[in-house]
Amino acid sequence: MQGLSEIEETITESSIWENTKEFLSLHIDFTKDISISIFDMLIVTTAIVITTVVLKVFLRIITRNLPEADKGKFNVVYGYFRWLIYLIILLITLHSVGVNVTAVFAASAALLIGVGLALQTLFQDIISGVFILIDQSVHVGDIIEIEGKVGRVEEIKLRTTRAVTIDNKVLVIPNHLYLTNSLYNWTQNGTTTRESVEVGVAYGSDVELVRKLLLQSASTHPDVISEPEPVVLFTNFGDSSLNFKLVFTINDSFKASFPKSDIRFEIDRLFRENNISIPFPQRDIHIIEKK
Repeated sequence: MQGLSEIEETITESSIWENTKEFLSLHIDFTKDISISIFDMLIVTTAIVITTVVLKVFLRIITRNLPEADKGKFNVVYGYFRWLIYLIILLITLHSVGVNVTAVFAASAALLIGVGLALQTLFQDIISGVFILIDQSVHVGDIIEIEGKVGRVEEIKLRTTRAVTIDNKVLVIPNHLYLTNSLYNWTQNGTTTRESVEVGVAYGSDVELVRKLLLQSASTHPDVISEPEPVVLFTNFGDSSLNFKLVFTINDSFKASFPKSDIRFEIDRLFRENNISIPFPQRDIHIIEKK
């Protein structure tokens, strides 16, 4: 009787194993060319789970040195590219278990092309946003110039950078412009910047007096820093004037147009008081009469 029970148990286990193998061998036909078994689906699921663990470890390694404010933004990037990695792993796993991956591509080729073209610029913006986060080339509060537009950075997102211009207009910059244009960061080396005002005086003017008045116009302005001292450059002998450049340093380059305007007013006043004229272009016209 004991031997009969052992035989029955062996038959039962064998039957269960056979049923399990038969179940795992069942195929699900998605199309005529695409078919996958239950066992293959388990392999794909295992590969996805392993990929998830690896991606989480990779994310922790990449973001461990990033500022806390930027980690959340990078997590959004991770969310975008995670699905791309999943897709690649899925296709590789399907190919390894014998699924005709070419047929999968053929079935979705038109959709993939359309989506790729539609998201091309979006991916460029996101990749640029990643570069900004990693190399820290732009920070909130920096004054930047790109494509001739100047603004103070208020917010850096993955797709766009938001800046406010001097006239309080919001400047939304797509991040991909950082890859295709020269970016000038006015304040990366500090908040102080060198500014200049150019002026021309009439030939015959006392150039030493001009230098003195120009330095006076800058040194008396409250926004001009005393160190480094303002300097005057005699730039050229122009067609109608002797050209000078007044160079000075201010703390807030974002509002540089206001002190520069004030200094121009002061230069005009000082020149009038000291009888120094600012010429305008003049031309002599000679009329030749034909006999």
